[in-house]
Amino acid sequence: MRTSRIIAGTWFALMLAGAFEPAAAQDKWPSRPIRMVVPFPPGAASDVLSRTVGQRLSEIYGQQFVADNRTGAGGLIGSQLARQAVPDGYTFAMVGQPHLSNVLLRDDKPYDPLTDFTAISLVGITPNVIVLGKGVDARTIPDLIALAKARPGALNYGSGGVGSSSHLAGALLASKAKIDVVHVPFRVGDSRGALISGAIQYYVYPLPAIMPLIRSGTLRALAVASEKRAEGLPDTPTSAEAGFAQYRSESWFGLIGPRGLPRRIVTRINADLVGVLKEPATRERILRQGAEPSPSTPEKFAKMQQDEYGELATLIRESGMKVQ
Repeated sequence: MRTSRIIAGTWFALMLAGAFEPAAAQDKWPSRPIRMVVPFPPGAASDVLSRTVGQRLSEIYGQQFVADNRTGAGGLIGSQLARQAVPDGYTFAMVGQPHLSNVLLRDDKPYDPLTDFTAISLVGITPNVIVLGKGVDARTIPDLIALAKARPGALNYGSGGVGSSSHLAGALLASKAKIDVVHVPFRVGDSRGALISGAIQYYVYPLPAIMPLIRSGTLRALAVASEKRAEGLPDTPTSAEAGFAQYRSESWFGLIGPRGLPRRIVTRINADLVGVLKEPATRERILRQGAEPSPSTPEKFAKMQQDEYGELATLIRESGMKVQ
């Protein structure tokens, strides 16, 4: 009987230890650096935003948020890395529209953007800005349209790759304007050089990716494709002010994790990220970069992606876009 009591007591102690051990482990997160996958190169809008919020989160948690730029396939490689990561709270990704469009461009779906990931929060929305290449004599959007219509198939527009947000934005402008222009995919740095040299005539960028070159006067912005002027670029007209109100185009960026991320981690990082995005200093920094801080609940961010996925499916089907 005494032996039975000893065994029972030992079993109960082990059960208690097992019950309390996870709680203790929970309190330790994060206990090491956190990887922030960025599917585009340094200087891209997603990279700028990830480093801005990552710096503040590093200060809050006492653990470094390390930007891991994994470029390629229009953002597909970065999304796949996030999907394959262990859902332990040590890998997140800063994604945008290509996270959704990459799937729609391929017959062999590499992942399901709505079910293979955990939505954390929307981070920022940025107007897309039409930037002109060297030698393009256009002061309004109708001027640019007239140039394209005078020389069908002669003007080129650049993008960050097939299905990238810049490709979709450029294709939407061509569709709205009913112009025949040639799409040329680039890496971000190469596209800037192509504009400066005049190899391409225009590129529709998410504003943070090109803000420094516009401010320095190296490149000229024709218009921001948003309802109101960008706070970071107050002298650049909206598309409506530039004579083509039917063109509206914005990019969004948000934080995701792999599917199965523990709810306690989702809740905590969402609350801290939302707090960071509401800080006056962080808001001002993001606004100067050309984006608008746009914190959300995980549920609202997931719903936004679901709605846009359906809209993109229609645009891509009607435009005939496909990865070759």
